Amino acid sequence: MGLGMAVKEIWEKVAGVEAARDDGERKTTATPLGMSSIFAPFRTGGVQNVLPKPTAANLRRFAEVPAARRAINFIKDRIACMDWRIEPKPGIAAGDVGEQTERAEALRRAFDAPNETDSFRTFIEQVIEDVLVGGFGAAEIEAGDPEIPVRLYPVDGASIQVNAGWNGDANSPRYAQVTGKIGKEALTPLLDDELMYVRLNPRTHTVFGLGKVEVAFEAISTFLQAHRYAGRLASNSVVQYALWLNERTPEQHERLIRWWQDEIEGTGRVPILSSETKPEVLRFAGGTDADLHLEWQQFLLTMIANAFDLPAMMLGVSQDVNRSTAQEFAEEAFQNAIVPLAKLIAEHLTRDVIAKKLGWKDLRFVWNELENRDEQVELNMQLQMLSAGVVSMAEVRAMRGLPAIVND
Repeated sequence: MGLGMAVKEIWEKVAGVEAARDDGERKTTATPLGMSSIFAPFRTGGVQNVLPKPTAANLRRFAEVPAARRAINFIKDRIACMDWRIEPKPGIAAGDVGEQTERAEALRRAFDAPNETDSFRTFIEQVIEDVLVGGFGAAEIEAGDPEIPVRLYPVDGASIQVNAGWNGDANSPRYAQVTGKIGKEALTPLLDDELMYVRLNPRTHTVFGLGKVEVAFEAISTFLQAHRYAGRLASNSVVQYALWLNERTPEQHERLIRWWQDEIEGTGRVPILSSETKPEVLRFAGGTDADLHLEWQQFLLTMIANAFDLPAMMLGVSQDVNRSTAQEFAEEAFQNAIVPLAKLIAEHLTRDVIAKKLGWKDLRFVWNELENRDEQVELNMQLQMLSAGVVSMAEVRAMRGLPAIVND
């Protein structure tokens, strides 16, 4: 049976299962594949130089490499630490302003504590991590009560299957989670409004996204090989020279080897050799830092940084970096790596959580720090617009993330 037919049959079975709409009950499992999905070995027992396959387990292991982890944390922590707000969506006329404000405050409470164990930061960090690693950030969405209108649960994006034949029917499962179980419980069907699935780099030839670690996969693997070789070379575990003894018998060679291993090697003693001709040392390398291929490693770090849309300076490559260019590189990193992903997350929270699940099309999720990172410049601009009558005091307070003033 071909792969296409197998996938089709699986989704036919899923579509035949009624997705229970118990809004207060979680359906997905946080780590359905267990520890093996993360800690599975990523090297075969054969040739060690063979490039590993970019499976989900290998991607997560490569994400723990210092260079990749630095890039991931730079993007993830910067977005997770941003202040945010719930505001009315421009272009949509509001009905009851007081009722809209109450809904925005309830939504703010829900996002502050998305579920029983996570804060907003710990929740969004898990989603961003999966987006960067494999392009598959996911979170289950469940309805709550009037005080907490929605619940959000982070989900392992690698365990999510996407129905490529979904026709837009809200009552037909669009996603399914692989649970690792057998039989009818092998897949947990999820409707479109029950899962927020963030695809990075969406493409037409696949329903899945493309994560930044996937882009940097080969560069990270090559960097690891070069780094391991340099480590063995620097720790003298790789032989760099040989001793040439001219006109000696095999018995003399064997006796010298045993004497060196038993009496000299590892003891720190000064070896004393007496022979008619002085032994010659043959070096296999130049004995300099060039043998460590440091420039090659810096080039690989630059390639990894390019995969994450970051300047190489962010991964510790300080070449051609000075005081005048450092600020430009930092601004480039913010605009190229942080702003697009932050806006993508905000769009999904607005569309999937607020609009689809709750049906509140007049509200949206907004990051406060995307417009201008200079607090003083932003404040001066808002004061100028206020003095010119372009915006009102209430609008300025909303921009600053402050609550509206209630007049008694």
